[in-house]
Amino acid sequence: MTPETAFTYANLLVLPQWVLMIVAPRWRVTQMLAQMLPIPMVLGGMYIYYLLIAPAASGGPGIDFGSFGSLAGVQSLFKGQKEIVLGGWIHYLAFDLVAGSYVLRDGQSQGIVHGWLIPCLLLCFMLGPIGLLLYGLLRMFLGNRTETKF
Repeated sequence: MTPETAFTYANLLVLPQWVLMIVAPRWRVTQMLAQMLPIPMVLGGMYIYYLLIAPAASGGPGIDFGSFGSLAGVQSLFKGQKEIVLGGWIHYLAFDLVAGSYVLRDGQSQGIVHGWLIPCLLLCFMLGPIGLLLYGLLRMFLGNRTETKF
């Protein structure tokens, strides 16, 4: 599979869970996806492949783990092979979905009405850490309250 095709599949793979977390948050399938995290696990397999195996198989230099020690080194990682850039993108997709799953699970356990979680989930989908930050702030004000109407 080409990196471009894998990019498309990875993007499509996360969409159903994001939609379910927004429109059907209490459905048992949504709950299973958010608790067991099968989609981020599949992405983890793709991550291993595109970060470690595919670059070596294509004859490229592969990932230089010493590059993680400086900003310039990390920048150089993303100027390299398509497979490594794809691995980085898959990393974002997986961890943003894990963050969104946490927001959903924790928000429900805190009794926060789902309408308040939707902006956090949308931001987690597009800008992961910002959605998590918004949820953390929201949780400070609405968590463990009997009435969090929205």
